[in-house]
Amino acid sequence: MTVYGKDVILRVLSITLIIDAAAYFINLSWLKISFLILSILLFGFTLYFFRDPKREIPQNISDDIVISPADGKIVQINDIEYSNNDFFLKGEKLKQISIFLSPLNVHVNRIPISGLIKFYKYIKGEYIVAFNHKSSEKNERTEIGIVSKNNKKILFKQIAGYVARRIVCLLKEEQSVSAGDKFGMIKFGSRVDIFIDRSSRIIVKIGDKVTGGETIIAEI
Repeated sequence: MTVYGKDVILRVLSITLIIDAAAYFINLSWLKISFLILSILLFGFTLYFFRDPKREIPQNISDDIVISPADGKIVQINDIEYSNNDFFLKGEKLKQISIFLSPLNVHVNRIPISGLIKFYKYIKGEYIVAFNHKSSEKNERTEIGIVSKNNKKILFKQIAGYVARRIVCLLKEEQSVSAGDKFGMIKFGSRVDIFIDRSSRIIVKIGDKVTGGETIIAEI
């Protein structure tokens, strides 16, 4: 169980205890059983959602390898031009790789490449469904830029979806990070976008299922 979900788990536990207490005073057997089943399913799903399985990053990878920051499915691989001038240069040609996380995926996020955090920004936005590609620019999100040990840049975003209403990110600028380190999560359905130099070699393809901290996404 991840530490990022303790507050939610405690709240859900309180709700299930209230449901169980209500069931105690119900005389109808079928309704009493229904209440108890509901409380078990609710608490069980919450524990399942906040699971945090152990992950092992690929052995002997170079400093240019990008590993997946999240579990999920590759839904987009596009060529884009960067629209801002904060981490990459405005108009810089990039490759965007998008990962959609369903409520059944592990939602703990991991660092995709070792290096130094040189950019961090939180944007309070909308809550479009995460598989809609407009969510990358419109939804609530964090944007994190890392300069790798080989002085190459990667930007990635934690993007809240229609159900997800809270992003947890414990990173800050000038922080040294290592590939595979846990740094936060997006609660209840979400999306992670990765932006790298367009000349990078992309390892995954649309439709692939990826595992955070283990699947190699690209080589920059």
